[in-house]
Amino acid sequence: MTRSVALSHLSLELGHLYMDDFEGGEKNLREQFRRVRPWAETASRMTEAAVTRSRPRISTCFLIDDYFTRFSTPRDVVTMLVEAARAEGLTIDYVARESGCARAGDVDVARLVQDHLVDEPAEGANGRPATKITGWLSNGERSPSAPTSAMAAPRQWQPARQSAVQNHSIFVDVELWSDRPDGDRLWSCPFLAAVWQLQRLGLVRRLGEPIAEPEPGTPGELPAEWDRMPPVVRLNPQAAPFRAYRSFTAMDARFLPIELAVRTILGAVAIDPVAAAQVRDRARAEGLDLPEETVGRIGYALL
Repeated sequence: MTRSVALSHLSLELGHLYMDDFEGGEKNLREQFRRVRPWAETASRMTEAAVTRSRPRISTCFLIDDYFTRFSTPRDVVTMLVEAARAEGLTIDYVARESGCARAGDVDVARLVQDHLVDEPAEGANGRPATKITGWLSNGERSPSAPTSAMAAPRQWQPARQSAVQNHSIFVDVELWSDRPDGDRLWSCPFLAAVWQLQRLGLVRRLGEPIAEPEPGTPGELPAEWDRMPPVVRLNPQAAPFRAYRSFTAMDARFLPIELAVRTILGAVAIDPVAAAQVRDRARAEGLDLPEETVGRIGYALL
């Protein structure tokens, strides 16, 4: 049995930052939220206008990168985030760890999503190994490489070609993971961001159960170690549900290449059909028409 999850109408992400951004202190964070606020207000107004049969449910969230770089403590970082947002008129309802997109408790979330990747063989495919072997995912077929031997026959150059092309190709090849020296897997930023979007849209299940349910907490109660912080923390007791029919993220334009990769990945993820049907049916019951494709439910503002 696939358990349904509570859903807001919109999951509003108030930015995504690297460690360097946090090192700039509260002044830098306030500037970030000052730039985000007009877009957050616009996204909220658009949602309110679209929801006519019930009171609009909008929750805000912020993802902290503790996967690639550990810095400070959850208690200090989240306290600084919440205070900077509040100073600019914004409330952070939920805060999440990026490591929680790789593993949440005893669940290997990233591998779970990896197992739902569906390779799309390009027309006239040239024998490229499957994504689960190479760790690379593309939206088409790469240009043939040059011969590796001087004795090899010359190969006629062909351009890279996008599978679902419209007039002209935009070919994308995304690295999903690499292997660490200790043999463990290092997931790429785009892949973890794709997991994050699926979580926000309520589309991740393991044996029918949702993963990383938000746990209540306050900034001052958070632990001093990142590994002890829950994957998702509900900071606002009155917050609407963490997951939502649609997501919206305000971010710097420097993240555009990553989001292109995220959308490429999401286009190859086979969503649990029961979970997908639950979300669509509940949206229809509220008078909302959701796009069939996951990427159609994701919006951005590039600052």
